[in-house]
Amino acid sequence: MSRPALPAVPPWLAHAFRAQREPVPWNAVCRGALAAGPSLLAGMLLGRTALGVLAAIGAMLAGINDRPGGRRASVRRLGVPASAGAAGLLAGTYAGQGLTAVPLTLVLTALGLAAGGISAVGPVASAAGTQLLVAAAIGAGMPAADPGWQRALAFLAGAGWLLVLRLVLPTPGSLAGDFRFDGERAAVAGVYDAIAALVEAAGGAHATARRAALTAALDHAQDALAGPRLRGRPACAAERRLHARFAAALPLAEAATALCWAGEPVPARAAQGPRRLAAAVRADAGPGPLPAPHLPSGRLRAPGAPPVLPALRALDDALLRAAEAFDRGEGAHRGLTVRRRGPRRALRAAFGAGGREYGLRVALCFGASAAIAQALHHARWYGPHTHWYWLPATAVFLVKPDLGPLASRVLCRAAGTVLGALVFAGLAALLPRPAGLIALVAVCGALIPVATRHFAALTAVVTVLVLALIMAGGEPQASAGRIGETLLACALVLVVGHLPMPGERGGGVRDRLAAAGGAAHAYLLHVLGPPGHGDRAEGRLLSGEPGGRAERRASFGESGDRAERWALRREAYRTLAEARTAISHAAAELPALARHTEGTDAVAEALERLVDTTTACAVHLDDTGRLTPRHLRRLREALAELERLERGGLRVPLPVAA
Repeated sequence: MSRPALPAVPPWLAHAFRAQREPVPWNAVCRGALAAGPSLLAGMLLGRTALGVLAAIGAMLAGINDRPGGRRASVRRLGVPASAGAAGLLAGTYAGQGLTAVPLTLVLTALGLAAGGISAVGPVASAAGTQLLVAAAIGAGMPAADPGWQRALAFLAGAGWLLVLRLVLPTPGSLAGDFRFDGERAAVAGVYDAIAALVEAAGGAHATARRAALTAALDHAQDALAGPRLRGRPACAAERRLHARFAAALPLAEAATALCWAGEPVPARAAQGPRRLAAAVRADAGPGPLPAPHLPSGRLRAPGAPPVLPALRALDDALLRAAEAFDRGEGAHRGLTVRRRGPRRALRAAFGAGGREYGLRVALCFGASAAIAQALHHARWYGPHTHWYWLPATAVFLVKPDLGPLASRVLCRAAGTVLGALVFAGLAALLPRPAGLIALVAVCGALIPVATRHFAALTAVVTVLVLALIMAGGEPQASAGRIGETLLACALVLVVGHLPMPGERGGGVRDRLAAAGGAAHAYLLHVLGPPGHGDRAEGRLLSGEPGGRAERRASFGESGDRAERWALRREAYRTLAEARTAISHAAAELPALARHTEGTDAVAEALERLVDTTTACAVHLDDTGRLTPRHLRRLREALAELERLERGGLRVPLPVAA
């Protein structure tokens, strides 16, 4: 007798139980232990406990953004949000001191509107918008005798101390080569490992997943190498060497993607070269002997042996060029490590459909939560203390779409707050003061880099840390009140998240799909022909015109700038990955929200097939100068599928011919 099938877990509930699986970042754990706790201790020793609490909060928020990557890139990743937080604390302090409840609520609502729109620009902008609002809530809702500029400097000092630790302290295993670039080395080595994994998976069931992993590795390495600098080029030999090795990985990634597209298995030794290059990057040494190249098709080939794929020959050629680049240590192209995202594109993202929708929701959540918190404060719901910032600060974290679907965020925030408050209530009865509280803050700071794997775990750790800071500042134990405020914020954000808004729902997903479609279009036109001719070549492909003329038009792509092609390919795959993430989050929303983005996953899949086919075409054109009927057929199918989806009612700009 067969067992009855268990009911499927709904996506919005399943997402709440997902956690990232990564190695423990021991270097970030050490920095976290040395940041918030010592900042609080320094404030106490100087007799400025309130400023020490703010410095610890700045270190805590910076610790949430302290992710693996390059040291130079961490200046922007940690410094920009910290600067925004200091500005928010300054504005919130003076607004809270000089405005009554209604004007203060209007000011905070306007800040929420601006910060929400800015958050649509990218991850760093999103972190900056979050810290701006959280710090503004703290400044307005946690009155203190210190002037606003001193509070802002204390916040910056705590975040800056963590940034100094990030720049100065070496990480485990960084003794090989210049330790300043150990994060960059690890990121570039991860690219070569991902290339090898994709080559091994060519022709197998895991090829698509390995190609996505290669995109993630390239994105991570690009971010790690793209930190701010005073000059346009890397200054020292070690950094130039890393840039050259990243640039050498791009043609290897292109060839590996073409092998994946071909769908045929390749010899096992084809992956040995990228593996050895990965080891050389980690050791900051030369690659040593590499596997012999595969024989070109038609030359010294055994009778009856299959011809060598053009993509495999491209892999061999890229491997040889990479070996030369490793020996020279030069040849990097600055444009390959920096995304071409100027102010105009940032403004389009902030004022586009996604930015407007997110800005309105953040403004409504932040403003309403601030109004409710002030009403509770005047009703003496908080008791003898005057701090009312927890409710609006909680609403800011809950309304962030890049932390996961709304229902998942609410569940994780509620569970994490309850757990953290209960844990702190038990510890507060046992720990000596203030030494025990300082130690608890240091332990929680060390746990933050590990807790970022799951939103509920991060919420629990942050709750314990903040409650310890509140008690260290002289306030009574407030676990019960924080639980009540968190549940109230969860209910508020759930209601606002389901309210109808002006414009079309799912604007953030559609904006990302539009960006992915534009990047795919630019990449396709570059491969098919020179500027001004790509549209006609694309039209021939769609119309089914015999392949000869389309092949002759496509052959113009052979003389194009390869660095430009690789940059366009990077942007196409990167925007596709961002769209995929947004679609995945939207699909895991409650049904009332998920229905607004139905069908967008089909658009992303079609765009992915188009970009994969374009990459295969580029590699084949480099080898033969002409496209095969298979390439032309797959291009026509991908473009026709995108046109069909657009005609089916999906209002997303797609790369189809007129």
